[in-house]
Amino acid sequence: MRALRHIASRVSLRDILDSTICQDVFAVLPFLPSGVFDLIVADPPYNLTKSFNSNTFRQTDMEQYETWLASWLPQMRRLLKPTGSIYVCGDWRSSTAIHRVLLRDFEVRNRISWEREKGRGAKTNWKNNAEDIWFATCTDAYTFNVDSVRLKRRVIAPYTDERGNPKDWEATRHGRYRLTHPSNIWTDLTVPFWSMPENTDHPTQKPEKLIAKIILASSNPGDVVFDPFLGSGTTSVVAKKLRRHYVGVEVDLEFCCLVERRLELAAVDQSIQGYTNGVFWERNTLAEQIRGRERHPVSTIGQPTFLDELGIAE
Repeated sequence: MRALRHIASRVSLRDILDSTICQDVFAVLPFLPSGVFDLIVADPPYNLTKSFNSNTFRQTDMEQYETWLASWLPQMRRLLKPTGSIYVCGDWRSSTAIHRVLLRDFEVRNRISWEREKGRGAKTNWKNNAEDIWFATCTDAYTFNVDSVRLKRRVIAPYTDERGNPKDWEATRHGRYRLTHPSNIWTDLTVPFWSMPENTDHPTQKPEKLIAKIILASSNPGDVVFDPFLGSGTTSVVAKKLRRHYVGVEVDLEFCCLVERRLELAAVDQSIQGYTNGVFWERNTLAEQIRGRERHPVSTIGQPTFLDELGIAE
């Protein structure tokens, strides 16, 4: 396993490319180079009391939480290229604070709400099974690959034209499907559970499919993705699978080792559950995805390496 990175002075992008920095992000930020990242995916602690191994984040009032966000979020603007984008995750408690802080330094483009599918029931409130992701950019010139994040849905109402031909859908021997453009409501995700290969012991792990949507939409192959709260490493792992570069910061040593192990596995298995043949699929369509994967095998033999694309020698 490669040695984890630790930095104590200014570094170049080359120094940290495709690495996991095992430190507190607040100690690392002053040393990171400016204007080098194409995309930032930030999944900070929500305004909840929660333990991450030996580290505990404690809930505060909303004003204090907003102050905490403001201690690092504006610095993300310095790290991004002028064409860069940032996505920040939050729950309903923290979402408004994230929005307010982003507005100070970024152009806020949208708020994505995604269904966690499972959630703890409540007798005196609505069941909480959704989270938000705020999408913002540095300028009006930014990457958004809408055709890379289309969703394949079953067709319930198979409309046809005057000749009886399918209208915006196709018939296959496995059913009728339509490719739809992405919206800001995501209902096709599954939180990693025990039988999924990507599942880890991290308490707030995001699905690889969720991060894949963000990376495919807002970056291109060879771009550099940064995650300041890396956790179980999903951002770096998915970036590697999708042929992007990555840099991640995580304070917990055990989680950092977990990240490195997942990166090793990603070198031999580039599959992302729910993403097959260039499209995202609805839940409970695994059998159809497997059949599609068998008909269209993907090979990476002969593709350029990450360093080749960036013009850096091995």
